[in-house]
Order: sequence, then C-alpha cells, then structure tokens
Amino acid sequence: MLKATHSGILKIGEFNISCAVLEDGTRVLVERSVATALGKKGSGAHWQKKKELGSGAVLPEYISAKYLSNYIDGDLLVRLQNKITYKSITDKTIVGVEATILPDICDLWVQAREKGALRGKQIETANRAYQLMRGFANVGITALVDEATGYQEVRDRLALQKILERWIAKELLPWTKRFPDEFYRQMFRLKGWQYRPLSVKRPKVIGHYTDDIVYMRLETGVLEELKRKNPRTDRGYRKNKHHQWLTEDVGHPKLRDHLSGVIALMRASPTWDIFKRLLNRSFPQKGQTLQLQLDDKSEV
Repeated sequence: MLKATHSGILKIGEFNISCAVLEDGTRVLVERSVATALGKKGSGAHWQKKKELGSGAVLPEYISAKYLSNYIDGDLLVRLQNKITYKSITDKTIVGVEATILPDICDLWVQAREKGALRGKQIETANRAYQLMRGFANVGITALVDEATGYQEVRDRLALQKILERWIAKELLPWTKRFPDEFYRQMFRLKGWQYRPLSVKRPKVIGHYTDDIVYMRLETGVLEELKRKNPRTDRGYRKNKHHQWLTEDVGHPKLRDHLSGVIALMRASPTWDIFKRLLNRSFPQKGQTLQLQLDDKSEV
C-alpha cells in the first residue's frame, strides 16, 4: 500500500476536495471528499454494501446509479473500479480515486443532464459537476492537485533532475575543441576588438559573454550545474572547460547546433546590439520571458 508524501485541499470555486500525491507520483482525490463536493455523501446502504463486497468492487456513490450507466464508457468504468487505497501522512487508510478521473466524472453528469436523464436532486448534482468543470477548465487537474498539496516544488525539482541527467556527464570528459574559431572571430568583430587567432590571451569578459550567449540558452539549470561541477579555484579560474561536463549524446550535439545558429546570427549582424536583439528573439535565455519588440526601428 502506497503512502502519501503530500496532502492538501483542492479548492475549486466553492468546493473543497481533499487530495494527495503518493510515493510513486500518483495524484489522488479522497473518494468521500469527491462525493461531498457532488452532494452525494453516501447512504448507509451504500457503505454497507462496500463493506460486504470490498471497496474496489462497488462504484462510488456519485456514479453508481442506474440512470448514469448509459454514459459510462468501458475505460472510465475500469478506472473507477480500480480505486486506490493508500496510507495518509498520519498513517490512516484512505480510499481515493485518480485525480485525472474527476473531469470525466463531471462530464458524465453534465451529459446525463443534457439528455434529460436526471430528475430532482440529480439535476443539482449535475449542476455541481458543471461548476467543477468550469473551475478547472483552463488549468489541468494534475496542476491543481500539485498546487494544493505543495508538490509542485518537488515536481519541478524532479523535472530539473531529469534534464540535468540528460545534459550533464557524471565524469569529466577529455578536452576536445568544441567552440569554432569563427565564434570568437565574430565576437571580436562585433565588439570592435582586434582578433589574433594564434594568441591565447583574451579579454576576461569573454567568459561572461559565453555564459550569456551559449550556456544560459541551452536548457534550464544547465549553467548552474556546470558551475557546481566546475567551480572557480581560489585564484579565480576554472580548472576545466564547462563543455567537458556535457554528455556526448545530448549535451555536445545541442551545443554544436546552438553554436551554429549563434554564429549565423553574428555574421548577419552589423553591431553587437543588433546581434543581442536577434539572439534574444531566436534563443531566449531559459526561464526568461521573451520580450516583444513593439517598436523596433533597427536594421534587422
């Protein structure tokens, strides 16, 4: 039996539904809480039947009525029957349903109402379902659960971890030339510096420009992880090149493609400022909002 790692209250309009995220990342809604939101608290006979047959053998009270059977497709039926029993954070046994089922449940009630299959309090339940549907129409139910439980921070960290696993090598790779001479030739031209291809001495600011032009635009979190893997020494320099920590299958091909695009923009730009505007449009920094040029009178 899985245990909840995060729990909270999902607030959709005037409704509050208890929810949780389990150890394997499954988002669940507490079955009784869903029933309450739909105005179906469950009769004594219903809960007695659940005890006799087992919770998984009986459809939830809010979906088990015969007048709804014509609107339940096979896939939804299976998902409703495969309810999730889990341990709460306080170690209580809870019966829940997968969170992504809720929109389908609400849609089912709305369909039944539109077909004239409901009467009296049944219509009230359908109206509640419609209000719930409107509440999460523009936001995914999974995202709502993540926000309610505080799991979005964990989710973002896990997503970042997966990105870094693809981009960052576990061990330092041997040095191989990755930055074409043309990259630096064009940078010097745009900055108005004299380019000496055989000289190893270059302005210190080039490292800053390279981070900005290249590494900050590859993928979210990559530059931060490279700096962690390849820190500066007490004397202020790095022992290795950042690109030595990129993976062969993802990091280096992406770097090569990015440099190719950047060099093309450099060649097409008469000045550094125009190049930076083109760069920001074509390759915005990851995690940054793209600024729209509403009144751009430059020669681009």
